[in-house]
Amino acid sequence: MERLEQKLDWIIEADIMALQAAMEAGSVTSEEIVRYYMTRIRNCDQSINSILEINPDAVHIARALDKERLEQGCRGMLHGIPVLLKDNIDTGDRMHTSAGSVALADSFAASDSFVAARLRSAGAVLLGKTNMTEWSNFMSGSMPAGYSSRGGLVLNPYGPGELFVSGSSSGSAAAVAANMGAAAIGTETAGSIVGPACQNNVVGIKPTVGLVSRSGVIPISYSQDTPGPIARTVTDAAILLGALTGVDDNDPATLRSVNRAFADYTPFLDAGFLRHARIGIPRHYYRHLDPERLAIMETAIAALKDAGATIIDPVAVRVEPSNWNNDIIAYEFKKGLNRYLSRLADSVPVHSLQELIAYNSLHAETALRYGQDTLIRSQETTLTGEAYRRKKEEAWRAAVPEGLDAVMDRERLDALMLPGDVDGMYAAARLGYPLIAVPAGYCSKGTVDADGDCTKGPFGAVFSGKAFSEPVLIKIAYGFEQATRHRFPPLI
Repeated sequence: MERLEQKLDWIIEADIMALQAAMEAGSVTSEEIVRYYMTRIRNCDQSINSILEINPDAVHIARALDKERLEQGCRGMLHGIPVLLKDNIDTGDRMHTSAGSVALADSFAASDSFVAARLRSAGAVLLGKTNMTEWSNFMSGSMPAGYSSRGGLVLNPYGPGELFVSGSSSGSAAAVAANMGAAAIGTETAGSIVGPACQNNVVGIKPTVGLVSRSGVIPISYSQDTPGPIARTVTDAAILLGALTGVDDNDPATLRSVNRAFADYTPFLDAGFLRHARIGIPRHYYRHLDPERLAIMETAIAALKDAGATIIDPVAVRVEPSNWNNDIIAYEFKKGLNRYLSRLADSVPVHSLQELIAYNSLHAETALRYGQDTLIRSQETTLTGEAYRRKKEEAWRAAVPEGLDAVMDRERLDALMLPGDVDGMYAAARLGYPLIAVPAGYCSKGTVDADGDCTKGPFGAVFSGKAFSEPVLIKIAYGFEQATRHRFPPLI
């Protein structure tokens, strides 16, 4: 095994195209790549705790895909590529799906989620499940990012135990950053893909709600939830995104993507587009930055200008109160989670939010290190269906005419560029609009913010656009990545 590792050391930081080319050339097999990542996980993940479990069938799947390649040819860019999945995404195999909860630690999904099925169809090897913030950080107001009762705390590979890991897809981002797999799938309600991507020096795409199906994903909010890719390069993220799209009868939101989705986003990897791009700088979201992070963003703006982009600085974006949709989210979470839990096998100990709360209380020593006030608040929500619809309509009317659409139309913008923390991402998340995060620099000094989180370490820039503007955002992100190349691997 040691000789195999030495033979395959080039896999560290290898992108999907390089892995695919090597397999096509016959210099490596999918089985060898899978075994390499599995060995790396066993040897290195103990320092960051990003992986909950490895797929016990991964080697057999890879071997079958190698045979298929020889006999029938390659399915496409993901044939034989090992991909990790966040632990709230159903897989109808021998891996569990628990959302990080000890209550679901022994739960097996009856079938693949739409996302898992699409990846399998594309030839990807589902390598394992990543750790995450329990219940996608909708359990307790005091729970730290990356903690789950089933898996413990995810640590940032650039400074385990020191640096902020961010967001509920923290395990997916940390694992990709540390080369535990070729890429990963995360999920986002507000900041849970792009936040961890920014803090872990990787690329994350939060798609428009409806571009990628949520069926078979443990939910928070029907209005805002979406799966999306996390990868080391914009190219890899674009490859993954194309594999995930498609209309799903079990998720009516995907009907919005008809004639607006692409099965291949790689044609949009056009660095020259920056010469024609108009990018707005919403300075309201820059005001809280410490001097070093502000300097990173100013350098990013300068890089865009040097590449030919037109920068509109500043632009004014209407800022919504941070809690405007708390009732909406609580209503959607309770309804969606009850539906998901009710369909689980009889052997699973909980089948409703109320039963989950009771289970946690009975197993408080393991399940309630940080409490469950958010779960309780959701269970106690008194919002009726009619009141929910009225609040949704009010929120949409307030956001669209005066928010992102308005400023982008007025200034003829292709995108907004936001600092890589969650504050500036909520406006897009609330509307279900897309975001893409790209590495932008590294803070060497570090400060501690108001939440007690260390701000030292990687920092990303986030590009935001209108609904289904992924092609344009990919062009801009790719151009920025090629002009700056801030990605580097951690020392683990």
